[in-house]
Amino acid sequence: MDIALKQVSYSYAAGTPFEKRALREVDLTIPSGSYQAIIGHTGSGKSTVLQHLNAILKPTEGTVKIGDAVIQAGQKNKQLKVVRQNVGIVFQFPEHQLFEETVEKDIMFGPMNFGVPEEEARIRAHELVGVLGLPDGVLQKSPFDLSGGQMRRVAIAGVLAMDPDVLVLDEPTAGLDPRGRKEIMNLFARLHEEKGLTTILVTHSMEDAARYADRIAIMHGGRCVLEGIPQEVFAQEELLRDYRLELPQSVQLQRKVEALFNVKFPELYLTEELLAVAIATYLAEGKVAD
Repeated sequence: MDIALKQVSYSYAAGTPFEKRALREVDLTIPSGSYQAIIGHTGSGKSTVLQHLNAILKPTEGTVKIGDAVIQAGQKNKQLKVVRQNVGIVFQFPEHQLFEETVEKDIMFGPMNFGVPEEEARIRAHELVGVLGLPDGVLQKSPFDLSGGQMRRVAIAGVLAMDPDVLVLDEPTAGLDPRGRKEIMNLFARLHEEKGLTTILVTHSMEDAARYADRIAIMHGGRCVLEGIPQEVFAQEELLRDYRLELPQSVQLQRKVEALFNVKFPELYLTEELLAVAIATYLAEGKVAD
């Protein structure tokens, strides 16, 4: 499902003395099946973009196209229910949205709210607890009796139970330890591949964007100021500094190694593993890896 924002502007409290411009003429295209990262410092507008992706917010100016649905400033749209069913959002700390008395009911709530029959919703719940690595017997437990990591997986299962075509992740690893971060991000990467999802990661983490995304958009001052594949974006080092963003740690280390050995590697290595292989090859052969 392709998504396109065209000249999208948005103001909070529009038309009041408290009006605040959050987005300014944003153009952004997210191809179907891509893994898109949206990066920016606090206040850059990335969270406001996120809320346009399933019509939580509607543009003050411009157009948002989600699949066949067109959401235009100042016009009513009858397709919002379909949009919200097809675009699932995993909000920051999604476990805070759990409310049902059992895990099963919590996972079933979303799809049943969109008209999925109860038995089908139950089947989806039973399948998803396995997919998400939750223990046997968890379905009849209260979600509030689970660990924090398990609660987050239950909340994610509730989003996936609606069988969305697009999965939007809002800082999905917030509050997790390094092991939990890696497990959750690897889970989303696997779901992206297996289900053919369009995945949109809204994050502060340059490392997560570099490791998982195949496209990156940079937000700054309410505008989309830079987009492209990760190697192209992270090569714009001075520009990123102007936008108050740091390079991924692997790229920072690569630049230090290049300076130390007075060598230039042929490409940017966006993970520590790839960089380690390149360095090992250079040290073993006395040359840069092709």
